[in-house]
Parts: sequence; structure tokens; C-alpha cells
Amino acid sequence: MAFAPGDPKSEMNIMAEQIPLDDEAVVEAPELAASNDEPTREVLPDLAYRRLGIVNVVFWGPHGAPDRGWVLIDAGLRGTTGLIRSAAEARFGKNSRPSAIIMTHGHFDHVGALSALAEEWDAPVYAHPLERPYLDGSASYPPGDPSVGGGAMSLLSRFYPTGPVNLGARLFDLPADGGVPGMPDWRWIHTPGHSVGHVSLWRDSDRVLIAGDAIISTGQESAYSVALQEPQMHGPPTYFTIDWAAAEHSVARLAALEPQTIVTMHGQPLKGPEMSAALTRLASQFREIAVPDSGRYVTDPRRAEDGSAYEPN
Repeated sequence: MAFAPGDPKSEMNIMAEQIPLDDEAVVEAPELAASNDEPTREVLPDLAYRRLGIVNVVFWGPHGAPDRGWVLIDAGLRGTTGLIRSAAEARFGKNSRPSAIIMTHGHFDHVGALSALAEEWDAPVYAHPLERPYLDGSASYPPGDPSVGGGAMSLLSRFYPTGPVNLGARLFDLPADGGVPGMPDWRWIHTPGHSVGHVSLWRDSDRVLIAGDAIISTGQESAYSVALQEPQMHGPPTYFTIDWAAAEHSVARLAALEPQTIVTMHGQPLKGPEMSAALTRLASQFREIAVPDSGRYVTDPRRAEDGSAYEPN
């Protein structure tokens, strides 16, 4: 029987769930956010996120943090500027601005509202130096790879935008000492593979990881899985990952931290012993679980060292 691309039955047949998790592994939303009808979902008292369709944005800072007393991490899809602004206003108050915007990387679903919000809030944007060409207008990403399979999101990836944004003088490199501007007690960790300049954020005091796309918690290749948001431990989205050896090393590095809570940019936040066991398994069996059977970047990785990760505009 033939199914059209995107048909849930078709996707259920072809998508590969990586490590499924029980609902108990999902961080529960506290009563505060529910009672206030806030658009954000609070993970910890100073950490919340908003889902924007296929991707999340993260807010660091306690409820009611003052102007310049909070940080935005990533900036969602194009057309979500108002949604991010309203989430920030609900959490921090009207006209409250972030001290910084931190980018885990610059793919289209993470920079959609970036230029507009950085200008509106007069906020500096920080990213890894290897990600700079995608954020200063000088280079594009390699194209998405539909041959990895897994569902409609992968099949459509050839059409996803890969061109850069140009932040001009608002763009800064993350500090070389590993500190995260505006976020005391956090440090950034270079986690390449999905992108050459991908970073994750880590706080040692309570072992909280903002993984970005180095680890995700939904089957991002499948529109059906993305819609349901059923929890799983999953490697980076396969259709945009350009260096699988680097991605494997990054997951191993994050697993070695033994996080107690993981916030990802795709899927729900995770916690607890089942999450920990799944992360250990993902790291130890990464090639069998996360790497697709076929794909252009499986055999032909793109890297910063030889310039192959940077496509001309």
C-alpha cells in the first residue's frame, strides 16, 4: 500500500525511534506556569522554554527578573518574533530586555527571529567563532540531506533555508574562558557535529544541560513524532548533521557530565534515572542508534578545518 509523504501511517513505517522513554522521564510543568497561563513552561525556577512548532527557545532567569536580568537562548523560526516577545513579557514583564542572546548554532529554525529581536532589544548576540560565518552573512550551511530517511521532516530538508543572517556589530564570539555572558555559573561546551560551531550550556551546581541540538528528545525527522512529542533519547537531527564522528564525540562528552536535567531545542525536557541510562546507552552505541544507514554526510563529512562546512552564498 502506498502512502503520501507526511501521512502518519507512512511515517510510522519508516521512522526509526531511537531510545523511547516513559513519560516519567519528562520534567513536569509546575503549577505556577499552569495557573498563570504563561506561554513558557518552567523547568527550574530560573529556566523555562517555549515551544514554537518544531523547535524550542529557552529563557534563563527567574520569574520577574529585571530589565537586562535574563538571557534568551536561540531565536526560533521566522515569524515567531511576536511569540517570543510575548513569552518574555509574560515571564519578565513588559519592556524587559535580555542582557544577551546566546546561540547554540545558526540553523534556520534557531535564527528566525534573531535579527529582529536583537535590534528591538538592543542585545548582543554570542556564538562560537566557528559559527560566525553563518551569522555575519559570509557563508551558508551545507544543504539538508533527505536521503537519511526517517519521515517527512527529512524528506523536506532539501528545501530548508541554509543561507546566513547578518547581525553586523551585534555579533560577538563566546568568551574563550568558557563563561556564558549574562549567565553566572554556566559554561559553554563546544559540541560540534550537527554544526561546526554548535555549543551546549552546562551548570555544574545542579547538573543542568542545555543541549541545543547535540542531543534531542523527539524524532525530529518525522512530522508525526514532532507533533506528538513523545519522549525519546535521540542524537542530533540527522538531515542537518554534517560530521557524524564529531557528533559522536560530542554526545560522549555530554554523557560524561552525568546531567540530572536536559533541556533540548527539539522535544521535551528530560530528567531522572531512565534519562541517564538512555544517555549512557546513546553515547556507547551512538553509531548503531543515531547514525543513519545512508546519507551524504555519513560518507562525506563537512568540516571547518578544510572549509567544506562553509558554502558560498
